[in-house]
Amino acid sequence: MSVTSANRLELLQIADAVAREKMIDPSLVIEAMEDSLGKAARSRYGAEYDIRAKIDRKSGELFMTRYRHVVEEVENHFTELTLDDARAIKPDAELDDYLTDSLPPMDFGRIAAQSAKQVIMQKVREAERLRQFEEFKDRVGEIINGIVKRTEYGNVIVDVGRGEAILRRDQLIQREAFRNGDRVRALIRDVRHEVRGPQVFLSRTAPEFLAELFKMEVPEIYDGVIEIKAVARDPGSRAKMGVISYDNSIDPVGACVGMRGSRVQAVVGELQGEKIDIIPWNQDPATFLVNALQPAEVSKVVFDDESERIEVVVPDEQLSLAIGRRGQNVRLASQLTGFDIDIMTEAQESERRQAEFAERTQLFMESLNVDEMVAQLLVAEGFTTLEEVAYVDRDELASIDGFDETTAEELQARARESLEELNARALERARALGVEEALVAFEGLTPQMVQALAEDGILSLEEFARCADWELAGGYTTVDGKRVKDTGLLEKFDVSLAEAQHLVMSARVLLGWVDPSALEVEAEGEGEEADADSAAEPRPEA
Repeated sequence: MSVTSANRLELLQIADAVAREKMIDPSLVIEAMEDSLGKAARSRYGAEYDIRAKIDRKSGELFMTRYRHVVEEVENHFTELTLDDARAIKPDAELDDYLTDSLPPMDFGRIAAQSAKQVIMQKVREAERLRQFEEFKDRVGEIINGIVKRTEYGNVIVDVGRGEAILRRDQLIQREAFRNGDRVRALIRDVRHEVRGPQVFLSRTAPEFLAELFKMEVPEIYDGVIEIKAVARDPGSRAKMGVISYDNSIDPVGACVGMRGSRVQAVVGELQGEKIDIIPWNQDPATFLVNALQPAEVSKVVFDDESERIEVVVPDEQLSLAIGRRGQNVRLASQLTGFDIDIMTEAQESERRQAEFAERTQLFMESLNVDEMVAQLLVAEGFTTLEEVAYVDRDELASIDGFDETTAEELQARARESLEELNARALERARALGVEEALVAFEGLTPQMVQALAEDGILSLEEFARCADWELAGGYTTVDGKRVKDTGLLEKFDVSLAEAQHLVMSARVLLGWVDPSALEVEAEGEGEEADADSAAEPRPEA
């Protein structure tokens, strides 16, 4: 590998040819050659020396130079020298300068040449991967076409024109198999740096893949007249897609289906026969859920905004249709709406209502010392707790059929007396457990709440102030993709998350842990939200 005048230009020609083939900058290839030739020279003269190669970009001439650093105290005699030694060679030398010595042309030998080739190839591959990363990093979410190059352990390596991408086994549709040379269409899911360099990851199972396919098939989606609001997929089996039209003259479902189903069939064919339910999106979660559970019919929907759960009641004969095969229909509807869905039949809901009715009736019979008919009348009118009976406006009680002013007054007196007895027993139990008086006297906590806290080991105001709002009010935690219920200490007293947060903050302010202004800011925020909610509500017509 002796570089003579005969092959100087060949270096530039080789660099230009490699750059064109790999579609990278020719200067990167020349820099790789310089690094490799410098490494080959060090293997010949000694790895301890700092020898660098330089190729003239115009003539292709190769220059080999040894560098030595001018320092105060020499640690490495091969690459450093003192200022006095440097000035003996170059009188105007200064500290931190580099002295250079030109080396004569040399024959690198077969091993050095092979080593140089490996360095060049490595540098070229790194430059190629970096170029690929720069090209694809801003294209995440796009659909790309490629040709299957090979398969490795179930993962498909795809030639995407200016590089390679990987379609992992878990991103393939079920029962989908590709052979070398097959054309494949996939979504660019992610572009990131890996141990082996930048990698482009593709997906055919992502919900965004289905949405992008419809964008290609339906001009109204591409133009923004129709928007895909949500997509849920069971890849290769079934999918649900919520769409909305911003033009009243265009039916979003019909536009996505196309004439005789031509548009949706084109997407179904690409997804290996995956059935697609196209659903009109609605801002009201309950209405959207009823649409999402099609083809099942829904009798009743009970929406719990705080816990993000929805109870759906369906006719007895519709239960299996609503749940779907292996729970597919309700699972996709849950993914589409973002809510946990509990499905029950009308018979099950009736049984539950009857059980709740009997439980509340028994509560009023025992606490108010009334007969079954009176207790049932109270429950039928919507009363659920003793507090409601004790502190509701007396006229509301008196307006119940069969009740009068005297009956209402007597019922409220008995309810308050019963509550006092319950509170007295609760305080007695809490004090027996060792609760401190500061917690008993804390405004916002009833004696029964104090008892519940004490039974859980919270005996002082300091311990209460350390609680999180969700520990008191309860909530939901996502574990392995599933929402798990967290039961709150005060949840049975209907304490909301906002109320729990206010109680904890008030305790911290009382203890001096928090600036009182924090409560004022919180109250202002709640007031603004209330104003916004009231402004959003439709006004009744006159």
